[in-house]
Amino acid sequence: MTRIRALRTALLVVGLLALAVTAVPAQAMRLTEPERTESTRSRCLDPDGVHGDGRSASRLRSPDHPEVTAAEKQAIDGRTDRILTSKAEIADSAAGRGASIPVQVHLMLSRSGEGDVSRLQIDQQIAVLNRQFGGHESSEAANTRFTFTLAGVQRYYNDKWHTDKDSLRYRARTRVGGPETLNIWLVDFSALGIATFPFQYDAQPKTDGVRVHFDSLPGGSLKNYNLGGTATHEIGHWLGLFHTFDGGCSRSNDGVGDTPAQKYPTSGCPDEQDSCTERRGVDPIHNYMDYSFDRCYNQFTPGQSMRMAEMWTAYRA
Repeated sequence: MTRIRALRTALLVVGLLALAVTAVPAQAMRLTEPERTESTRSRCLDPDGVHGDGRSASRLRSPDHPEVTAAEKQAIDGRTDRILTSKAEIADSAAGRGASIPVQVHLMLSRSGEGDVSRLQIDQQIAVLNRQFGGHESSEAANTRFTFTLAGVQRYYNDKWHTDKDSLRYRARTRVGGPETLNIWLVDFSALGIATFPFQYDAQPKTDGVRVHFDSLPGGSLKNYNLGGTATHEIGHWLGLFHTFDGGCSRSNDGVGDTPAQKYPTSGCPDEQDSCTERRGVDPIHNYMDYSFDRCYNQFTPGQSMRMAEMWTAYRA
């Protein structure tokens, strides 16, 4: 048994959940997108078959991404488990270690330069990622051991790209690096962020990465969402996490045993919110994978850290 699988077993004893081991082919992991209408344009959209989220309270309460069923989650974890078994030596050395991730930032500006951000804002966003993934914002937060280093900044002047039109094409033309490279496109759209999952990479390598509203970076103008938390949230998806409220009050919910069950996404930062009264714990409103305000965020859990390590090893290492 590899170290990473042994750690998973140990965590299961104290309540962390490992899902079933049904294996499915890579092409089965392509998620279909909902029709993009005014009612589906929200903070975390999922156009182009990717996963997104709608953290803004005013935009949140409409379908904004394709449903990932309990069976699909089970299949995803089964495929991951099989890959980890085949990568036993890599999994053993990577367990709990995280990784150093190079970051390519693409500023998708209008022809007149709208949507630009300063190098200081980009550097501050990288600092936020390192602080939050390092577990430095709460004594309860896990140090995921993922670190981020700015590898490049590119600017493009295209009105369509600036508003996230023709996204499949512009991402394919501008993306840099392999599965281990995080590409962030800064755009102006009605969402706050959109992300791809690691288990989609084999089927959709040219569009892998996250799209983030340029004004969500530190110092941006989006009230309650301008401290850099949107990028952290989307990168959580990019590293394999679901929302804390995925699955609602079900026993499996987000597939991580130490995030309490949550019936619906959080708006704002309500103290002691408990949407699943029959289940253990209050809602994890401080978790980066909820929809809380940026100022409310302060943690990933040890279980989430383990899941990200497994997903990294299986699909991005």
